Amino acid sequence: MRICRAIFAMALTITLAACSAGGFGVSNDPVGAPGIGGQINEDGLIVGHRLMAAGEYELALKSYTRAAAQQGLNVDTLSALGSANLKLGRLGQAERLLRRATGEAPEFPAAWNNLGVILLEKGEYPEAVQVFRRAFATDNGNSDQIRENLRLALANLDDPFYDPTQQNQDFKLVRRGTGDFVILTDL
Repeated sequence: MRICRAIFAMALTITLAACSAGGFGVSNDPVGAPGIGGQINEDGLIVGHRLMAAGEYELALKSYTRAAAQQGLNVDTLSALGSANLKLGRLGQAERLLRRATGEAPEFPAAWNNLGVILLEKGEYPEAVQVFRRAFATDNGNSDQIRENLRLALANLDDPFYDPTQQNQDFKLVRRGTGDFVILTDL
């Protein structure tokens, strides 16, 4: 009799478990992680900006790539991808992306500024000066960081043997708005 009850209880438990709405499906809990086929609602650009601020440039690049897949290659995603590649030292890739961003939105000062930083890093001072002048004009002279970058580019242009390491100057990207990055220097 005991065995019959145990078998009946086990069969009832299995039957009820099969009929329940629970299981391993995708959770609607906003705190829970998405399952397979689940959607990530957070904007890839916002996540990428947070990762850039945290110094996680490779993860930021992946997040920006996801944003580009969702939104397309617009000026914000191109600029963000270029900035992440710049921080990773991939100057060629960053330059191509930022040139494309400036071509699509010539009024976007952050993309011009970041392109200027790449040109400075590559030692292409005459073009860097032109690019920083364009960024400065596009921004109506409102950015102290762009002004400082222009000053540094002019110093490099005037003195080809100028060594920024002697001045302990380090270019830094700073995000402004949704996808704008501005370069800061430590003086």
